[in-house]
Formats: sequence, C-alpha cells, structure tokens
Amino acid sequence: METTLRGVGVSHGVAIGEVRHMGTAVLEPPAKQIPADEAPREQARARQAVDAVANDLIARGNLAGGEAQAVLEAQALMAQDPELMADVERRIAVGSSAERAVYDAFASYRALLANAGEYLAGRVADLDDVRNRIVARLLGVPMPGVPDSDEPYVLIARDLAPADTALLDPSLVLGFVTEEGGPTSHSAILARALGVPAVVALPGATELAEGTVVAVDGSTGDIYVDPSRDRRAELAKAAEERRAALAASSGPGATSDGHKVPLLANIGGPADVEAAVKAGAEGVGLFRTEFLFLDDSKKAPSEEKQVEAYRRVLEAFPEGRVVVRVLDAGADKPLEFLTPADEPNPALGVRGLRTLLAHPDVLRTQLTALARAAEGLPVYLEVMAPMVADRIDAKAFADACREAGLHAKFGAMVEIPSAALRARSILQEVEFLSLGTNDLAQYTFAADRQVGSVSRLQDPWQPALLDLVAAAAEAARAEGKSCGVCGEAASDPLLACVLTGLGVTSLSMGAASIAYVRATLAKYTLAQCERAAAAARATDTAEEARRAAQAVLSGE
Repeated sequence: METTLRGVGVSHGVAIGEVRHMGTAVLEPPAKQIPADEAPREQARARQAVDAVANDLIARGNLAGGEAQAVLEAQALMAQDPELMADVERRIAVGSSAERAVYDAFASYRALLANAGEYLAGRVADLDDVRNRIVARLLGVPMPGVPDSDEPYVLIARDLAPADTALLDPSLVLGFVTEEGGPTSHSAILARALGVPAVVALPGATELAEGTVVAVDGSTGDIYVDPSRDRRAELAKAAEERRAALAASSGPGATSDGHKVPLLANIGGPADVEAAVKAGAEGVGLFRTEFLFLDDSKKAPSEEKQVEAYRRVLEAFPEGRVVVRVLDAGADKPLEFLTPADEPNPALGVRGLRTLLAHPDVLRTQLTALARAAEGLPVYLEVMAPMVADRIDAKAFADACREAGLHAKFGAMVEIPSAALRARSILQEVEFLSLGTNDLAQYTFAADRQVGSVSRLQDPWQPALLDLVAAAAEAARAEGKSCGVCGEAASDPLLACVLTGLGVTSLSMGAASIAYVRATLAKYTLAQCERAAAAARATDTAEEARRAAQAVLSGE
C-alpha cells in the first residue's frame, strides 16, 4: 500500500526506483596500548594515511570540478590540519595505536565544535567523513560509500559526504534521500549542480528497507513508498510536461508580458563556466573566489594566479554581466593565515568583509587582480563584498575598490538582517545589492544552515525572509539601483516568480536550475507574480506561503 513521507526537496526532478543504502561499517578501532618503541612507526603510519586521504580528496575534486572541487579541497585541508595532527602524534606517544589516536583526536575536536552550539555543524559532518577515511585506510578496510550496483537505484543515507556526492553517477543514481542535512548543505548544493533529484531532512529515511520501490519528488520533498500505478503515471506525466517546457524554453529570462528578469549563474570557479554557458546563463551573478585560496591555507594566492583565473571566467561572457564576490573567509570557510582559530561563535565573528578589512593587503591584491583581469574585455564587471552589516562597511569596501583602481560597479551582499533593514543607507555607498538568502535566513532565524533539525527555519519561503527581501528590493527601487538574489532561493522556479513579484531585478542560481526557472517565469505576467508575492507574505508559515503563491499562479 502506498504511503507518503515528506522531507525537504532540494533538487528538482522525479526519480522512481529501488532503494539502495549507503554502505556503512564499524570504524571505531580497538583501544589497545602499544610499546613505546613502536610510537615512531605508528606516527609515520598516521602521517602517511592522512596524506593519502588528502591526496585522494584533491583528486576527487579535480575530477568533479566546480563547487565540488572547492568543497573537497577544503576537506583535504581539514585532514592535514596541523593542530589535529599534533594531537594524533601526542596520543600515539603515550601508547595509542595510529588508528585509535586518529579516532580519538577527531572525536575530541568534534566535541569542541558541538559544544560551541554547532555553528560549524556542516564542518562536523565533513570532519566525520575525513576521520572515517583515515581510519579505514589505517585499518585496511574498504571505505564505506556508494553501493555497487549495475541497475539504477535511489540512494538512501543518513547523510552524504561531499566526497561521495561529488562523484555520483547520474546514470545509476536516480536520486537520493538523506535523513539529515538541509536545503543549503553541501550535499544539497552539489545535487543541484549534478541535476539529481534529492530530498533531505527526512526522518526515518534509513529505515526504508533495501529493495523497496520509492518515488522521489525533489521539488516538493514528497517520498512515495510503494507508489501506486496511478501515482507513477501522475509523476511520469508531470516529468514529461516539465521536460517539454524546458525544451521549449530559451532566450533571456522574462515574464510572459515581457518584464525582463536576467537569469545568471552561480559559479565556484572556471570549471563551472561551460555548464553555465550551455544553460544559457546571461552572465554570472555570483562568482565565488574561495577556490583560489584553498590550495594553501598558509598564504594567499599570488596576484598573477588570481588574474589568470578571473580572466578565464570574464572571457566566457563577452558583453555579459559578471558579479564577483571577494573572498568570503571565516565561519565554515576558515583559512589559517586569515581567520582566528579561537572564536567562540565563528559565524558571528570575524568573517567575510570583516576579515578582509582586518587584512587590507589581501583585499587590495584581489581587487587589483580583478582590475587587471578585466582590462581590454567588453565585460560588465561588478564586484561585491560579503557580510556587509551597515553603511560604514559599504563605504570601507567602496573606498578600497577605488583605491585599487577598479573600474567596475561596487555592490554589497545582503546576508545580515541589518543590511536589509537599512538597505537604502547602504546604497548611498554602493551601486547594487545582492541577496544571499542562505545566510540571510541563517541570521534571521538563528538557525544554522547545515543543521537538519532546524531546516524548516532555513526554508526560503519563510514569510519573515520574504519581508526582508521586499525591504531590500524596495530600497533599491527607490534609489534607482538593482537588487538581485544569488542565494539558493533563486533556484526554486515558483519562488523565482515570487521574488520577481517582490521587486528583485535578477536571479542567479546553479546552472542546472536556469532552464526550470526560465520556463516557469515565462508562464506568468509580472502582475501575477506581484499578487503571488503579496499572498505569500500575508501568511505565517513557509508551507502556507508556498501554497498561497501556488494558488494565485494556478488561478485557484
């Protein structure tokens, strides 16, 4: 008999297939004492295993490219963290085996993060994966991972490590469902990049029996267990209609009555450019530059290296708009040479623009590199600062851009509620706003974006979040300036219509979502989008907001 479960849909599409579970293994090594004369050998084994795992993560990243590469390189840095390695060697020196020392050292660090209120919960999940990989190598056992199957299947897991998600084969993995995670977790972001239907934060997902047939709707978050024939036909019809709409969709983003809404791509580096161009992106709305800073946690990349990487992206969009976010370091993206190691709440400390203003040489080099990269190119370069809190921040960034000789528009990201509430003040210093809805939701609701248990508060349909978007968009309109959205909210086709109705002037998303958003926007007039936005804001919950907008757009 068909039953329905509901999680959080994070990647569009429908998948129907048999359940296969992510492989698991007991990776807690026995606690045994080793003779003192074996300590040097055990320490060498630990170092070799750590280096091998780090190299493997980097190799996987090179294969995956794009955002996945940045995530996996960050994990490699975590594996080789000097403080963790020092703790491992200390434990071995007092009698632990290499595998037990790694297990205990990582457990100790994990406990510190958990006790800090899980502000780094996303890093905790990555930390567990790194630990498992190192311990598995030391024990000489296979690393738990994606099941071996010749037939396509729906993958079920408690959570998916980035190293596994990045290299999923879409021809075999029809979709995936996880018990943990949230709409802005690493796995969710990578699923969208892969174009694989995915649902996260589904309680009891791992209790689904191996071989059970399920239908996964990555748009709604619904999981149909043992779907009926009628349900399968309904989902197949919806999927076919979606494919037809996507095939018929082309050209610039616009509503049915011709109101233009440029559809831009979020990219994590040059490797993402090809997919963005192929998807018909009208430019880049968020060029994350962190990938350049992950190769060496001890120093910033040279100006020459930055110029080369930036120019590769700028050349791909002649006469297009490319919005570059300067380095967003801190919180879940720590860099040894920049970010403090002892902050009690890193997400509320020195991160984003605050980090760069504390290290003006790093900011100056990046801005100078961007200026050089754009020389002679017919591209519309725009540069924005992350984590702008007020007009003082905005002025400091604009001044730095001018001092670096940067001929571009300067903008501010709206990720802190104060920036949305005082957007008109900030716009006295900069020329555009870009809403980062992931962090804006995190700070509005005090809900960590990586923690599955608070995922409902990370839902971009939350009316309070829509209110802040509306406030920023209205301020930009009053000042005659632009206000885009580059957070994951823009990748939801229905929500894209609502954002347009709120006054947002451009939408930026992963390349895989552009066709969905373009096709959906083209079905409705601007007036319909405005009515849907008003209806959503008049509700009290995310689910009510979604239903209200859907009702308006479907003419109910």
